[in-house]
Order: sequence, then C-alpha cells, then structure tokens
Amino acid sequence: GTLMGVGDVIAQQLVEQRGLHGHHGRRTLKMMAIGCCFVGPVVGGWYRVLDRLIPGTTKAVAVKKMALDQGGFAPCFLGCFLAVTGAVNGLSVQENWAKIQQDYVDALLTNYCIWPPVQVANFYFVPLQHRLAVVQCVAIVWNCYLSWKANRM
Repeated sequence: GTLMGVGDVIAQQLVEQRGLHGHHGRRTLKMMAIGCCFVGPVVGGWYRVLDRLIPGTTKAVAVKKMALDQGGFAPCFLGCFLAVTGAVNGLSVQENWAKIQQDYVDALLTNYCIWPPVQVANFYFVPLQHRLAVVQCVAIVWNCYLSWKANRM
C-alpha cells in the first residue's frame, strides 16, 4: 500500500506537476488501498505459487519463472488492476471497459520493457529473502507509471 501511495505521489508531483495545492489526496489514499487490498495480496501469493511451481535458482529456472510470470500472470493481473482502479474511481462498467481498452495494450507493452530483465536478474542473482526488496525498488517507478496511466481520464 505504501509503495502504491509513493508511486501516486511521484506521479502527481513529478509527472503531472500538480504541486502541493493541486495534489489529490483522495487519489493517493485510493491507490494505497488498492495496494493493500489487491496488489500486495495477489502479487505476494503469486510469488509463493511461482516458487512452488518452478523450484530452483539456475539460469534456466530464472528464465522459466520470468516467462510464466510475464506470459501468464502479468497480462491477467494488469487487466484486473485497471478494472479495480476504474471501479474504485467510480467509473461505470461501460466507462471502465472503454478505459481498459484504451490503456491495456500500452501498459502491457511498457510492462514488458521493464519487468522481464528485472525478474530474470531477480530470480537468478538475488537470494529468495532479498527478492521482495528488489521488486519493491523497481515497483516504485512502476507504481508511478500505473497510477498515472490508471488515473488519466
């Protein structure tokens, strides 16, 4: 939740340049809630499942984990994230579907520019107990992008 909130603050202040008086605090709180109630539990559960499905730390295992993560999980998760964000922002079903259609492909392609190399390195070089820290560091930048993308009307 905190990482989603930090990403939203960065999006509003550095990307959108809203300034302190133009900052939408409710938006930041909504993003934090989405992080706590949706992103954190889903992604945390996925990493546990992924480690059980494909155990080990060899180069081949790292590539297999990344392929399953990016080929199966990421497309589904991103669509669900955009739908949840639209619902939390009060969009009707039709408005939410139109926003998902508008943003999904671009967000998925951006995901593929960032996460595959991060995840291969993470699964191969980083010990299990430190992997979450690596993902969290990259996630601040990713959450900034997602907040900007999801809240752009």
